[in-house]
Amino acid sequence: MAIQQFRGGINELMKQAAWLQRRVEETQKSNKDRTLDVTGANDKVKVTVTYGREITRIEVDPELLTSDRELALDAVAATVNSALKAASEAMDKEIAKATGGLKIPGIT
Repeated sequence: MAIQQFRGGINELMKQAAWLQRRVEETQKSNKDRTLDVTGANDKVKVTVTYGREITRIEVDPELLTSDRELALDAVAATVNSALKAASEAMDKEIAKATGGLKIPGIT
């Protein structure tokens, strides 16, 4: 049986899983307000997003807004999507550091 291979048995495994879950939650909490800036449309759109995936600021070059409204809106949407993806990746890296890269489905 594979479970008997763990030192301390299933109880020790459950303790380690609970510890890992606490580490993930602590990491998420301590990093959720960290921000990063992502630019798009040749730096004409800038989105500030938290690691917790909240958009805190969107800046659009006025020149882009006056040139083509649809293009500007598409550029904002694309940059927001890129920012949210970057925030998720940044949080995942922080969690990987906290857990030593160990992943358990449903926790990490």
